[in-house]
Formats: sequence, structure tokens, C-alpha cells
Amino acid sequence: MTGCPITVQQKRLFMTLRIEGATPQQAAAKSGFSTATGYRLEQELYLPAIERPLRQRRRPDPLEAVWDAEVVPMLTAAPGLRAVAVLEELARRHPELHPGVRRTLERRIKLWRGLHGPDQEVMFRQTHPPGEQGLSDFTDLADLGVIVAGSVLDHILYHFRLANSGFEHGHVILGGESYSALAVGLQNALFALGGVPLQHRTDSLSAAFRNLDRDAIEDLTTRYATLCAHFNMTPTRNNTGVAHENGTIESSHGHTKKTIADALLLRGSRIFEDLTAYRRFIDEHFARHNARRSKAITIERATLRPLPDDRTIDYEETLVRVTSSSGFVLRKVFYTVPARMIGQRLRVRLYDDRLDCFLGGSRVLTLIRGRADHASGKHGHVIDYHHVIHALRRKPGALRNLSYRDQLFPRPAYARAYEALTERRSDKAACKITVELLGLAHDCACEAELARVLETELDAGRLPSIDLLRERFSPASASMPMVVIEAVSLGLYDELGTISRGDAA
Repeated sequence: MTGCPITVQQKRLFMTLRIEGATPQQAAAKSGFSTATGYRLEQELYLPAIERPLRQRRRPDPLEAVWDAEVVPMLTAAPGLRAVAVLEELARRHPELHPGVRRTLERRIKLWRGLHGPDQEVMFRQTHPPGEQGLSDFTDLADLGVIVAGSVLDHILYHFRLANSGFEHGHVILGGESYSALAVGLQNALFALGGVPLQHRTDSLSAAFRNLDRDAIEDLTTRYATLCAHFNMTPTRNNTGVAHENGTIESSHGHTKKTIADALLLRGSRIFEDLTAYRRFIDEHFARHNARRSKAITIERATLRPLPDDRTIDYEETLVRVTSSSGFVLRKVFYTVPARMIGQRLRVRLYDDRLDCFLGGSRVLTLIRGRADHASGKHGHVIDYHHVIHALRRKPGALRNLSYRDQLFPRPAYARAYEALTERRSDKAACKITVELLGLAHDCACEAELARVLETELDAGRLPSIDLLRERFSPASASMPMVVIEAVSLGLYDELGTISRGDAA
């Protein structure tokens, strides 16, 4: 058999069969090697029972002069040094050293490390009883290139896994690692599972603590402990920087991302209409995974603790004041609100994907959560032109240098119209017409239809005419029906009160 050495037992069997009268072909076949090998064995001088002497070196050792004197001290001082780095250093010191010794050097270093190198870290494989441990972690999915609502989605995935049965659940997170992301993902996973494990294990949550002061870190730790107490779970963490202690979930990150990437290829498109559609796609992936492990999950589900009656809070709460800009700043993001709220203090519940704003005890507004650009340090903006259009109509010139002008336009067609107007009209006229276009979209609720008309006009090289557009989209005035009321003779009232004698009883 090619590549397999012939054992002493095979040699003995071959020679015994030959002595008993078998042909070389028969003896070789019964011994498990080729006929050519059988002929070679018959010509060898050494008997099968006698071991061959070790082959002696046939040429001088090219590393004899430098191995003990230079290579071993380098490996001792820096055990992680690569063989190619050692070879480059030897070539610098000894130009006469032939570069063909690389393979010999690599083999010699490998042998030295096996005999004299430092001890490596030992991984102790664990046995996880059913219902004992669930693990949470986050993994980056931005490399998938998923497009939602026309833009590339920069997101991560909250990943939950049961250590015993392999039940998995995932939730798309738009921001970074945070308490709200962990809380909403964990609660979704537990209610989808239908039970609670004894322990919940995470990493050190260092990303959630980043850029926080000591008081904020302690508050976050307290909230996490309260979350686990609500579900009657014991919180545990691995040592900082030792990712393999969470190997049960860390190892499945790569498989999960590859499987999602394959599913996107089979789908034929990475474009999703909205975030809800993409989250449904992720849920289907984990549902198929859990269906393959349904027997093990059913067994472990019987050992889980019962769920509490209700969910606990999965948001952060803070107070903000609405400034004269008709908005507030939260986490380096500026949000607009209706101008009537200027000067009010709002209580904001900060979720992973939205903000719920309360005035007193009443929820008055829900906003999409924005993200600041941490790489450039610039503030983010979440702008709703409906909030400021009435004030902007009174001051249209403010549009020219508005700090959030690009985010004010609800669709690319409006930004394109403004650029075309500034090229061919004065700044004052361009600002006034653009503001009127936004006002028309607000008054007539025709944002999408108006955007399509603007695209058509601009493609044809024409500037938008606000008068024609207002005539087209403004609701037609209803005509009042003509109501004719015939006058009644007042004498009829006298006749009603008069009783004819002929009618008397």
C-alpha cells in the first residue's frame, strides 16, 4: 500500500507463506503488499526478525557550527520565534550559509520545541449536563454586505447557545455591545427556548464598559445582575482575554457566519426591503439549525427552569432637555422633535433600535435610534423634516448652512433637486424652492410621489416648478352643492291652527 511502511509481522507472514510453497504473488497478496515489494524482500540481506540499523548521516550537518552556539540561545530567549526569522538572522550573521537549509532548520526547531520547548496551555474539555449552562456573545456580521432599505447594514449579531443540546438563537443588533442589546437578545432567546438554564455565561463584557466611568460601570453591572436574578440564573464570566473559556459559543460563531453567507448566496440577493425582513431571514436560519437538533433540545428543555411571567426591562433610561434647535443630543446623536416641545424635559427609554420619549407619564414620541461615527468623532443626526418644516418655512435661508442639511432630506431626489437649484438659481431662491418642496410633501402627504416626479424632471434636465407641483399635488377644492329652499307661505301656519266645522264631531 503506497505510503504505508511494511511491518515486521507482514514480512514474517510473507516468508512463512513462501516456505510453505506459495508463489510470490500469492504470498504478497495475503501479506497485504504488492508483488514488487515481495520480490524486493526476497533480495534483502536482512532477515525480518532483525531490525535494520539506523541510517547514518551521508553529508555534513550544515547547522553544526551554529545550532548550539546561536540557534538554541535564540529559541530559549524567544520561544515563539519563527523559523524563517531565525534563518534570516543566521543569513545576516553568516552570508556563506546556503538558503536551502530552511527545511532542515524548520525540522530541527520543531524537534527542539517538542523536547525542550516551553509547556503549552492545556485545554480541559468539559462535560455539560442538560439544563446547566447557556452562553451569550456577540459577533460581527458587517462583512456580509447586507443591504437594508438601500444602504449597507453595519450590524452585529447577538448569539445565544445552550452548552448541552446546542440550541441557538440570534438577534440582529444595530449598534455595538451594550446592556440593552444583551437584555433584549437574551430575553428573546429564553422565551423562544421556553425555559431558563441554571447559569448564564458571558465574556468580560469589556465592550459594554468601554468609555464608561466607574459609576456607570457599577450601574451596568448591577443591572446585569438584576436581569439574571429576574430569570433566576447565576451569572458567570470567563477570565478577561481568555476567549477559549467560552469555546462552546466562540467556536460556533465561524460556522454560523459561514452558514448565513451560504444562505445569502442561495437566496441570490443580499438586498432586503427593511430590517424586519432581514431579521426574519436570520430567525429562519436558526430555526433550521434547531430543527436538526430537535431531539437533544427536547431532552434538555425538560430540565430547564420555568420562565417568569413577564419580561424585565431591556432599555436604558435618561432625561434630556429639548433645546431651541427643536431637538436634543443623546450619546453624541442629535434628534429632532416637534417644535412645541422646546424647553420641555423628556424621559427617554433607550432601546437598541429606537427611542421612546415620555412627557410626564405619557409616551409622546418614538424615534429611530441613531449612531455616532466613532471613527471620525463626528456627531450623528436623526432628522425628521416634519418636526421643523413649519419653522423652516419662516426662515428658508437657514437651509443653506444648516448643520444637518444632508440628513434633512427624506429621499435622495430632494437633495438632488437642491443641488440642481443651487447650480442654476441664486442661493436664496434655491433654499426657498427646496423648503417649499419639503412643505408640499408634508402638507399633502406625497413624499414618495413627489420624489418620483422630481427624479423625472431632473433626468429631463428641467428644474422643478413649485407652482406646477403645488397645482398637481394639492387636493382639489370641492364644489359646494346648490341647495334651493322654496319659501313657504305663512298663511299655512294659520290653517294648521284652524279646525274646519265639517270635521267637528
